[in-house]
Amino acid sequence: MTATIGTGVPVDHDDAPAVVEVDDLTVRYPVGRSGFWGRQTRWVHAVEDVSFAIRRGETLGLVGESGSGKTTIGRTVLRRIPVTSGRIRFRGADITTVGGEELRRLRRHMQLVFQDPYASLNPRMSVLQLVAEPLVVHGLASSVDAAREEVGALLERCGLPVDTADRHPHAFSGGQRQRIGIARALALHPDFIVADEPVSALDVSVRAQVVNLLQDLQGEFGLAYLFIAHDLSVVRHISHRIAILYAGRLVELAPADAVYDEPRHPYTEALLSSVPIPDPPIQRARQRIVLQGEIPNPIDPPPGCRFQTRCPLVQDVCRHETPPFVEKAPGHWAACHVR
Repeated sequence: MTATIGTGVPVDHDDAPAVVEVDDLTVRYPVGRSGFWGRQTRWVHAVEDVSFAIRRGETLGLVGESGSGKTTIGRTVLRRIPVTSGRIRFRGADITTVGGEELRRLRRHMQLVFQDPYASLNPRMSVLQLVAEPLVVHGLASSVDAAREEVGALLERCGLPVDTADRHPHAFSGGQRQRIGIARALALHPDFIVADEPVSALDVSVRAQVVNLLQDLQGEFGLAYLFIAHDLSVVRHISHRIAILYAGRLVELAPADAVYDEPRHPYTEALLSSVPIPDPPIQRARQRIVLQGEIPNPIDPPPGCRFQTRCPLVQDVCRHETPPFVEKAPGHWAACHVR
């Protein structure tokens, strides 16, 4: 699959260098103690053994239910959450344990677009101050006023009115606020952006506009995206590859069309069956997969496959052995004993 970057040169995602590489990432949170005299620490198993890579100009869509660990992965890759085990590499360098001034410099190249455009913008600051702040913090502008011209160009590139800079966030709609957030993320010219459900808080009528803006910016600047979402129709529109997450583990990873046309994991099939099709006869004829059973407790996950408590295809091996994450077809990875 190819895309065009800012130089106008097509980029083949299979040949482009990896911007972010994650190997066997595990994140656990302590949640108190148990046992005699409270000597045993209890842990939330938020993310377990997750691996993926994102290349220049590529979007990896990360999909899963609420609480599956999507946001934890995004924030951990940005080094906002400590890594329990595993490795994170950015542009080939291991950043798993970097800190201090080195981490501050690194964050110039890795940015975050937040889910809620109402909560992510300080209402006391003007748009000029909001977008110029990272430029001043990282020493790319001597003051907010000195950054005015660059901020104006960023806002214009994100489709905002010329008078945006001198107004405050309350004067804008949700879609416009998210465009301001995107302009702020672009201010430092990053290589990698984590978009954490950037359109879920927006009206349906403006979601496509924001997604199209992200795609245009990717084509212009060669950005790598980790696009976190639960809306599968949006994910298919923007993603080159899609990773399906369940209870902290990756269960499927493949090119977007392969995930939708030939899913290899029962959980992926269940998710896809819940996506409405805007054609009543086809929608009525579809088989809806309704999952039964309970979502596993992240403090005490079951042995074997974490989907075993809800899987319609569960077998005895699923209850005792964790399925390996293997390549079922060229470029199509899944973790399932049955498929």
